[in-house]
Amino acid sequence: MTQQATADDQALDLPLLLDQPEPAVRCDICTALARQRTEAESAGDWSKVSDCNVEIRDHPPRQRLQSR
Repeated sequence: MTQQATADDQALDLPLLLDQPEPAVRCDICTALARQRTEAESAGDWSKVSDCNVEIRDHPPRQRLQSR
């Protein structure tokens, strides 16, 4: 009797997609977040990199609303 392969038997390889938003121009907070992101990348702290990306993307909120 042969075994039937299931999805659990096969390796799953998902690429890590890193969205690297650009910091807002002349924004000290975004500049600091970008610096923290670079340091986190060097340390391999991908959770911190992701957190910095979210904060950069969402800051400043006024700028996001004006670009719509």
